[in-house]
Amino acid sequence: MLIARGATEREQKARIEELVGELTLEEKIPMLSGHGFFKQIAEDNGRYCASLYHVGAGNERLDIPPLLFMDGPRGIGMGQSTCFPVSMARGASFDIDLERRIGEAIGRELRAHGGNLFGGVCINLLRHPAWGRAQETYGEDPFLLGEMGVALTRGVQHHNVVATPKHFACNSMENARFKVDVQIGERALREVYLPHFKKCIDAGAGAVMSAYNKLNGEFCGHNAELLTRILKGDWGFDGFVYSDFILGCRGAGAAAAGLDVEAPDTIHFGEKLLEAVRKGDIPEERIDDAIRRVLRSLFRTLVRDDPENYDASVIACDAHVALAREAAEKSIVLLKNDGALPIEVDSVNRLLVLGRLADSPNLGDHGSSRVFPSEVITPLAGLRAGAPDDIEIIYDAGNDLEKVRTLAACADAVLIVVGYTHEHEGEYIPAEMSAGGRRHGGRPARSGSRRRPGGPDPGGGREPAEDHRRRNGGLGGFDGTLAT
Repeated sequence: MLIARGATEREQKARIEELVGELTLEEKIPMLSGHGFFKQIAEDNGRYCASLYHVGAGNERLDIPPLLFMDGPRGIGMGQSTCFPVSMARGASFDIDLERRIGEAIGRELRAHGGNLFGGVCINLLRHPAWGRAQETYGEDPFLLGEMGVALTRGVQHHNVVATPKHFACNSMENARFKVDVQIGERALREVYLPHFKKCIDAGAGAVMSAYNKLNGEFCGHNAELLTRILKGDWGFDGFVYSDFILGCRGAGAAAAGLDVEAPDTIHFGEKLLEAVRKGDIPEERIDDAIRRVLRSLFRTLVRDDPENYDASVIACDAHVALAREAAEKSIVLLKNDGALPIEVDSVNRLLVLGRLADSPNLGDHGSSRVFPSEVITPLAGLRAGAPDDIEIIYDAGNDLEKVRTLAACADAVLIVVGYTHEHEGEYIPAEMSAGGRRHGGRPARSGSRRRPGGPDPGGGREPAEDHRRRNGGLGGFDGTLAT
């Protein structure tokens, strides 16, 4: 038996030391990287997270199971799982208990899919509305990020899953994230950009994902100041750190700086790391420390009794769908009301609904956080299903402004659906990561790769306002979420 249920921390520590002694160096090295990602994503026709990914641990001889990774911030990307509102929407609820319950639902569904490593606690500090991961985080306040991140972490880990706060640290921009060097002083770093991560560590998060960017001259996955001195030293983090996928690790030397696992596949670790240890460039004690950290987090998922059973029936079950609806309702924020709301149903015979995305699915980004629910109810479909039979609902995409004026003149009320889509506010995947894994073994291109920067608001993008209106056509150029 690898480790007994109910084993104490002392017993876990003793067993880990036994395993460190039994494992050869040649067996330890493969436990510190991912395996089979590129092959699997090719078999899945390029769909990210259609399958679980082996990221760390795993040794058949000693019956050590692998850590099996799955994204993401608004639900499990695998299969047809429950799609929750994006984290930014949930952050607008300021409801910590709700976020914990969402974490529990995600943890249940991940266990039902067979996974045990969750990579969806995104708590980066939002600094620009066009940041491609803006919808994946909770907002621009460290306190809010910390409280919501802790709630999600605790909810997920209640079901014996390792939760991963990400991306550590100062990852607050998009296209330049793979090369930008964030220069920051100790006080701003500690007081603004790190407190929310520390809260999640103090709450027991079992893993941390490093960021792509540089911090004060060093890539975060190679940053000893960040990973070793602050995270593992000052904060006493005893779990493991794994790289953001593919470009988060740029050489075997990352291990010396404190990166424990290369994700999602073996590129720079493996034989290169083994050679670096044999040459004395990286001490074997650092490898043993990484193994202890991986096993420590793994054991914590194995020694506790599961609070419930996890079969396929929990995936997108009625209770989870109801929870997603509760979160959607609580995320709605009314900024201003000049007496238009609430709409008196008895006074409305004809309701005009405008905007292309009133009748199009718009659940969030199409990048690494994408979820594939079995059903999507658009705002227009919801209105038609919920409105009284005697209310006529008229829909128009809004491309022809003269037609819109005519329709509006005959309506008792007008509802306009506007906002962003994944094209305006989506994850950026560079060419070396989107060529089907050919150059760097990267993720194949997905529809979430940003095809143009900026957004529908001329003040917030790089595209001239007149060009945007000409290309998209009136109200049809506004795509996104429900606005009243």
